Amino acid sequence: MKTIVGIRFKKPGKIYFFDPGDIKLESKDFAIVDTTSGPEYAQVEIANKQIPDERVITPLRKVIRRATRRDMKHYEEKKKKEKEAFKIAIEKIKEHKLDMNLTDVEYKFDDSKVIFYFTANGRIDFRELVKDLASIFKTRIELRQIGVRDEVRRIGGNGVCGRELCCCSFLNKFDAVSIKMAKEQNLSLNPSKISGNCGRLMCCLRYEQEAYEEKLSKLPKVGAIVKTEEGEGTVDGIETLKEVVRVKFKDKEGYYYKKYKAEEVKIIKNIEKEQLDEEERQNLKELQEMEKLSKQEDNE
Repeated sequence: MKTIVGIRFKKPGKIYFFDPGDIKLESKDFAIVDTTSGPEYAQVEIANKQIPDERVITPLRKVIRRATRRDMKHYEEKKKKEKEAFKIAIEKIKEHKLDMNLTDVEYKFDDSKVIFYFTANGRIDFRELVKDLASIFKTRIELRQIGVRDEVRRIGGNGVCGRELCCCSFLNKFDAVSIKMAKEQNLSLNPSKISGNCGRLMCCLRYEQEAYEEKLSKLPKVGAIVKTEEGEGTVDGIETLKEVVRVKFKDKEGYYYKKYKAEEVKIIKNIEKEQLDEEERQNLKELQEMEKLSKQEDNE
């Protein structure tokens, strides 16, 4: 068992485990912790707690100290400086006529560096801008280009489910999400229903995908010709999670339908029928562009 504390650097944001050593911390306390880029001020979300070794990615970075009043004052001053730096950077971006959108500014706690986060379509030559900003702030300057998903992660918000956005609460990285996932989960190919706050396909499409793939492997495709107790028919629809298929039959009076469990039908010819309606066909191009942009951002 290892003793940890859960630390959150920014709300909304992920909780990270740190080694408190001999320091006793309670939830909502503030602490100075060691990070890869130096000491940082953060809030304690999980008080000292013992957890199994397998839940810990070692080695844990350490809590340096409980935050003092001086630390708190310095943090407040840092936040004020970030707001001022944001205004100045916006003006400088305009002066240099750069096609970029500044989204956030972060001062490191020890004032060793200022990071300017921005989004842009393509690469930006910001070398002259960096020189200008360095001469103003008299410290190291970093301009960091982020994707729109990273931008929303920093801004925060709630999803259509009413919960805090996954990227702000627990996602460590953005996994690839595709239109194929939405199709296989029988979701409407409507951008307004399957895209997140970032304008990209929703990350949660991936969560149940393995379960859908496993069940779909047992089911005939829509359009398949199958043999049933009533004779041959065509699969008209499937209820994936229930593993139920709806089969269309033809008789003298026209068409009728009947539902069967997957094991009750035998596939004769597994033909797949295009299931898109006219509205979904019109939306497909927009969704394909969203998917393409997500892949580009993942590769950058």
